[in-house]
Amino acid sequence: MHTSDFKIASNRTQRHRVINLQTKIFNTSEQDLVEASELIKGGGTLAFPTETVYGLGADATSNIAVAKIYQAKGRPSFNPLIIHCFSIDQIKAFALWSSEAQVAADKFWPGPLTMVLPLLPESNISSLALAGLQTVAVRIPEHPIAQKILKLSNTPLAAPSANPSGTVSATKAEHVISRLY
Repeated sequence: MHTSDFKIASNRTQRHRVINLQTKIFNTSEQDLVEASELIKGGGTLAFPTETVYGLGADATSNIAVAKIYQAKGRPSFNPLIIHCFSIDQIKAFALWSSEAQVAADKFWPGPLTMVLPLLPESNISSLALAGLQTVAVRIPEHPIAQKILKLSNTPLAAPSANPSGTVSATKAEHVISRLY
């Protein structure tokens, strides 16, 4: 597998319970990125590169898709997820934007900075992704593949690191395959 490849997965085996596992490896061609984005829109999960680690992403507006992240990682549901977006305007649809947030965004985005912002009352972000909080952690990744997937899927992605909860974060596609799937 090349580092330009990324991995799609719907479910995994967890603690002696067998769950349907579906995995597909995509490359970075336009056709594959479109197909990966369609998988996100259909409620699937996607491991994709960011400028720091691989993220395990799903539609942040879907409780079912977000639940798949918690299941795949073995992550406790009280631990909220970071929401990845492709633009500030996308964030403004669900989070309260401030002048302080704008200053930080102008200096550090796109990039690895995560901001925690107040949630708007009309937000459509999954309550599972928020772990019941009235705040939301957001970031705009710089990695071109992450940006392309975010734009093509046109939905915020809940995306923690693509590794089992409590283990070292995956920095290569090979790590995702060996540790998570």
